[in-house]
Amino acid sequence: MDSFDFDELILKFRYPILILLLGLIFLIGGIFVFKTGGFSTQTKVEVLQATNSGGLKGELTAEITGAVISPGVYKLNADARVDDLLIAAGGFSVSADRIWTDKYLNRAAKVTDGQKIYIPKVDEQSKVLSARNSSLDQTTSSNFPSDSSALININSASTSQLDSLPGIGPTYAQNIIEHRPYSTIQELVSKGAIKQSLLDKIKDRISIY
Repeated sequence: MDSFDFDELILKFRYPILILLLGLIFLIGGIFVFKTGGFSTQTKVEVLQATNSGGLKGELTAEITGAVISPGVYKLNADARVDDLLIAAGGFSVSADRIWTDKYLNRAAKVTDGQKIYIPKVDEQSKVLSARNSSLDQTTSSNFPSDSSALININSASTSQLDSLPGIGPTYAQNIIEHRPYSTIQELVSKGAIKQSLLDKIKDRISIY
């Protein structure tokens, strides 16, 4: 019997052997890629945090007038404070009533959309009081007694003082106090302290300074 011819056997089964070797190579390669994370069955999704700093929801518009460097209407961040609005307007002018602002202007209060803040001048209080007193002196008949000519400061009045105003009871008096400070008497309505009809009754008996 002829000796077994190994070379002849290899030649005869060369194709099956080649396929087997290729299969092993692909198998080993696949295992390596899988372990190193070369292929992933998951879809990577990049999540971006939504911000509203440049959108309408992230802004508000407010006006500041009176004794400031640059009075006007300004767009601010939604969480802006009164101090931010003052900075945008360049700060107080030299004529600003610093005593009034120190007492009644809450610079840490949040600004609301559409709000208007008025900063009075130093001599403005005396001019307003003088004009109102002069008007009362020239009036032959008045809706109020003579002792009602003293205006009630809604930024500093006590509950009992506010309660003395027509139509203002303890509830409204407390509302007025909770919504301080006020830059104008109209803010009593815009801030929700009282109704417009009630403001019409007391507007000639109140002041903001």
